[in-house]
Amino acid sequence: MDNLGDIRLFVEAAQLGSLSAAGRKLGLTPAAASARLTKLEAGLKARLFERTTRQLRLTDEGRLYLNCCRQALRALDDAEALLQAGQNVVRGKVRISATSDFGRNLLMHWLDEFNLLYPEVTFALTLSDSLSNLVQEDIDLAIRFGVPQDSSLIARPLAPNRRVLCAAPEYIARRGEPRDPLDLARFDCIVLGTASGPVNEWRFTRGEEIQHYTVPLETARETNDGAVAREWALRGYGIVVKSMWDVEADLRSDGLKVLLRDWRYPDAPLHALYHRNRFMAPRVRVLLDFLAERFAQVSGELEALLGLPALGPLNQSARGEGL
Repeated sequence: MDNLGDIRLFVEAAQLGSLSAAGRKLGLTPAAASARLTKLEAGLKARLFERTTRQLRLTDEGRLYLNCCRQALRALDDAEALLQAGQNVVRGKVRISATSDFGRNLLMHWLDEFNLLYPEVTFALTLSDSLSNLVQEDIDLAIRFGVPQDSSLIARPLAPNRRVLCAAPEYIARRGEPRDPLDLARFDCIVLGTASGPVNEWRFTRGEEIQHYTVPLETARETNDGAVAREWALRGYGIVVKSMWDVEADLRSDGLKVLLRDWRYPDAPLHALYHRNRFMAPRVRVLLDFLAERFAQVSGELEALLGLPALGPLNQSARGEGL
């Protein structure tokens, strides 16, 4: 246990890809961080990183040691959480991962509200439109659209999630509105890119009727950042598909307007994802319950704002089940 701080520094450096960044996170100067890593390697009689001025790369010994260190640190964190649960203590840091637009536009405000109730809880918030590796990145809670195919995670349903076509009123005034999905060929479209490729195959339903529209990539604006896609739509560059949660503030302020209200784009309900085999600390459990309540409250308001038929409630029997 004498070198526990050095081990945490090593794990952070491997995750961040930078020894100086890991040092800053742990309150160490670059010189102190380098000295501590050198001491750890000397004690192990093994080199953990190949270090240059531009790159920090794990050696084979470093990769082996990293896996063991992560397991050990998670066990210690779980032990601390178990003790806190017995004391009913709601304090400490919660590491959260969320999509970029939702994190900036809603989640940050909800975390402020939570802090008024529990001032001893702090947050580490990672915003990314890709699904974080919860184990490797040491995330306590991820909020994502849809359900990942990962059996090591539990997916707790939080809220329905309408995805809608929208554009800025200024763009609509200049170009008009599409009459149906196939009419989108006359308009500029904004496409979100993912790890599996661009999402340019748009599918719509209206009752029994189905229409597909393939956005031509040669003329579309493309980005892998949902916040950029939203900003382009706000600036009048075209039509975009967005989650109602991502554009909640824009719909309320008339910054964006929903198009093709009679047509339905496939939904992707919101889920909270967390580790199946890790003890949930009181701070994480209380935050999750708080967020579920906020989602329930705002969901109805958004459905009314969209002017669309209300969705049925989420299947509550699925709450807490691995999906």
